[in-house]
Amino acid sequence: MSRIGKKPIAIPSGVKVALAGNIVNVQGPNGKLSREVTPGIDVVIDASQVLVQLGEGSADAGARQGLTRTLIANMVEGVTKGFSRVLEINGVGYRADIRGTVLNLSLGYSHPIDYPLPAGIVVEVEKQTKITVKGIDKELVGATAAKIRSFRSPEPYKGKGIKYAEERIVRKAGKTGKK
Repeated sequence: MSRIGKKPIAIPSGVKVALAGNIVNVQGPNGKLSREVTPGIDVVIDASQVLVQLGEGSADAGARQGLTRTLIANMVEGVTKGFSRVLEINGVGYRADIRGTVLNLSLGYSHPIDYPLPAGIVVEVEKQTKITVKGIDKELVGATAAKIRSFRSPEPYKGKGIKYAEERIVRKAGKTGKK
């Protein structure tokens, strides 16, 4: 039994949660999201809350109850507030620029990197070294931020590369040059 899975999800005003078969649809002021619920999990929707309960079925459904509850709670939070990740670029000559729906990155390679943004993702570039990834789908925001970071991960000697704003880079000592 999951302690998290037993907690009800409060539905804020302006948000509609509907269940069609085994697909949960959440619609709010920022947009609309839908996700399929795994078999063995029952979703009960009241006027002001959503409950995720164990249904009849497989033995491992209890392990997925907490996951399903968290995914639905993230959908509700996404359509009301949205999610964002902040990335910082460190390095001489490293910069970012947004052109329509394409993120252009200069990261010290012999060529610029053009990354087309997925649908539902908005990117803001401040000061050419700070990238903010925003969207209503937490999974897609995180995956997009991880993909952008993977173009030039921070290296441990000088810290050059793209890192999350809250990330701390563990530095290594370089060569000393003494014999």
